[in-house]
Amino acid sequence: MSTLFDFYFGLDNSESNKYKGAFLTDIATFINGLAMQKFRPKEDEKGIPVLKIKELGQKSCDSSSDICSPSIKSDYIVNDGDVIFSWSGTLLVDIWSGGKCGLNQHLFKVTSSNYPLWFAYLWTRMHLNNFIRISKDKAVTMGHIKRVDLERAEISIPTDDTMQKLDKIFTPIFDSCVTIRVENRKLSQIRDSLLPKLMSGELKTDDLHR
Repeated sequence: MSTLFDFYFGLDNSESNKYKGAFLTDIATFINGLAMQKFRPKEDEKGIPVLKIKELGQKSCDSSSDICSPSIKSDYIVNDGDVIFSWSGTLLVDIWSGGKCGLNQHLFKVTSSNYPLWFAYLWTRMHLNNFIRISKDKAVTMGHIKRVDLERAEISIPTDDTMQKLDKIFTPIFDSCVTIRVENRKLSQIRDSLLPKLMSGELKTDDLHR
């Protein structure tokens, strides 16, 4: 997907020079996460995992992940298919497929109300190496970027007609990527639940075929 995007929008593509110039914040909204230690589950609530940089890097939450209240504002709830950008420490941009969780501070949820999500995701990803460089230049204890860096990140916006044509190409690829990742997560969960039982002898391989 990134290679195809670079074909249409890369700096070495003469066609991209015909598009309208803009900035990253013109096409995407970057919602900063919460300090989730202040939003613990209430006594009558079943908590949801907290998405931090660790979870984003490993593409999943686990038993060591913190939990938070599921009653937090929907802006800070992360679901499969959401685009997450770690802007502090280890800079990452990825499509989340690890299930419902709460967005922690130092992470942006990248959304867009006027453009397809793949468009916001791939432009953010295209600028990632530059953001990493900026972060390293600023680093004292932990490098990060600021909103002004997002506001200065140049992009190109195609005409409405071209965008519609590109959307027919990229949206199925984006959706397929999410579907495959979610299916892989579920298969991994099944494997992790069955393997200990097979190893202990509690479950026999013949039982799997009944």
